This record gives sequence, C-alpha cells and structure tokens, in this order.
Amino acid sequence: QVQLVESGGGLVQPGGSLRLSCAASGVIFSINDMGWYRQVPEKERELVATITSSGSTNYADSVKGRFTISRNNAKNTVYLQMNSLKPEDTAVYYCNADLVIYGSVKTLEFWGQGTLVTVSS
Repeated sequence: QVQLVESGGGLVQPGGSLRLSCAASGVIFSINDMGWYRQVPEKERELVATITSSGSTNYADSVKGRFTISRNNAKNTVYLQMNSLKPEDTAVYYCNADLVIYGSVKTLEFWGQGTLVTVSS
C-alpha cells in the first residue's frame, strides 16, 4: 500500500558530498514526521535527522553542521544533503516516515529498503 524508495547513495571520497532522496508513494492521506537513520554491521540503527511536516528539524550531534534534511510535502519526498563526509559516515541509510493512509485513523511507521553510502579514498 505504501512504499518508500530511496536513491542517491554511492561511493564518495572523504570531504565530499552526496544527496539522498526518499519518495513516499501509495494510498497516503498525510505524512507527519520523516527522517533518516543509518546502520552499520553489528550495530543498532541510529537516528541521523528528522523533520516534521511543518519543517522543524532535529539532528544527531555527529552530523550537525554537515548534514541538512529537507522535504517537499507536495511530492511526499524527503532529502538529506550530506557535506564534508567522513569515513565514519559509511553506513546503510534508511528513510522513515510516520503517515496516515486513506481509510485509517492510525499513524503508521514505514521504512525504505536502505541505500549504501561509502566514504573512502
């Protein structure tokens, strides 16, 4: 019923930039918070950044000043601009959305399939 599709991952050198995108599609009535999380092998998934429907943002301390989250509500899309990338930013990045589907009064949480970001020289 709902899909979150990420794009924009890849290999980048330290100090470089990447922009991730995540488009939500399906029988969506409204989207509340959207966000990005990341995970490396044998570690728990961690929050990178979130954004509310009105544009309020929250960042992990490790990415503040380097990453910027934004969204286009008309396109049901969230973005993550990543600058000054470091090797420790290497991870699978997952898109997340809290949304309401048509015909329901519940807010449900959905995840994308993940996109790999590798920062290496």
